[in-house]
Formats: sequence, structure tokens, C-alpha cells
Amino acid sequence: MPGAAIARPSKLEYAVLLALAARTRADCLGRRVGAVVIREDRVLSTGYNGTPIGMPNCSEGGCHRCASRDTGPYPVGGAYDLCVCVHAEQNAILAAARFGQSTLGGTLTTTLRPCFGCCKEALQAGIVAVRYLDEWEPAAGEQDPGLAVQYASLRARFAVFEAVTVDRTRLLAFLAAGAAPAAAG
Repeated sequence: MPGAAIARPSKLEYAVLLALAARTRADCLGRRVGAVVIREDRVLSTGYNGTPIGMPNCSEGGCHRCASRDTGPYPVGGAYDLCVCVHAEQNAILAAARFGQSTLGGTLTTTLRPCFGCCKEALQAGIVAVRYLDEWEPAAGEQDPGLAVQYASLRARFAVFEAVTVDRTRLLAFLAAGAAPAAAG
């Protein structure tokens, strides 16, 4: 028996690994995010944040908000209505729709807790569970008590809405094992 068998990742670890892989394609100058939609243990789609198809990427000046993030008038975490970028969660849901995959009853796994808008869209797309790797701090406007109540109400509509805890060293080991050359035998 050549070499010791490496345990497979759990289904949750696999989803997180896919979301992390999708994140590597993000071109946002602020925060890079990746997402995956899974239904009935099958991957439907992945997404990452960036400009719409056919537009220059953020790093190429495609998004005025991103290009002006250090010098412009836009507050950190705000002015998203002026941002042309599509969020990773939106891209994953839209990619499923584009290729005729129903997201009804699906799970959205993302590298960052979904924003208010992405939660609305996930609910509308029939997503029943949301799992995310990292938290984010709400911007000043998102700390409004009324908005906080609405956001909590949205989150409560999902059967599952939770931060996931995964061993990041273990995730790296899966990636390293997958990159190793096949054993001779």
C-alpha cells in the first residue's frame, strides 16, 4: 500500500475550500470574497466579487468607488450604491441562474458574512442555509437600530445562518496533499 491514506475533507470543509478557491479570482481592491452554492451535495455554482462581465476589473479602474477608495469621498463600508462590483454571493446565485440551475433548497457558503442585500437575494433565490467563514464589522449606517432589526429578521428566515469553524491548518493540508505528485506504484 503506497503511502498513508489522507482523510477526505468533510462536506463543510469542501464547501469552504471551494469558496476560498473562488476568492482567489476576486479583483476587488478592498476585500476579496468567494462563495459557492451547493444543493443536494452537488456544487451548482461559485462566485467571487468583482465587476460585471465585460467590464474592466477594479485593478484596471473598472469601479470608480474602488479606484477612489484611498482618496475619494466614499466611507469605508459605505456608498455601495455607487459600486459597480457584484458581490461573491450574488455572482454565485446569478451563475446558477445563468446556467439553469435551481438554487431552491440550496446552501450558500461564503468566505465573509453576507451583507443585507445578499441576504435578501439569497432568500429570494430559495437558499435555506448560509454558512460563512469570517465576520465583518457593519459600517456606520448599518448600525442603525431599524436596519439592525431588519437584518436580524432576514437572517432568522434561513434554516441555518452561522459562522463556521474550520481548522485552517487542516484546510492547508488538504490543498498541499492535492498538489503532491502521485505515488509511484
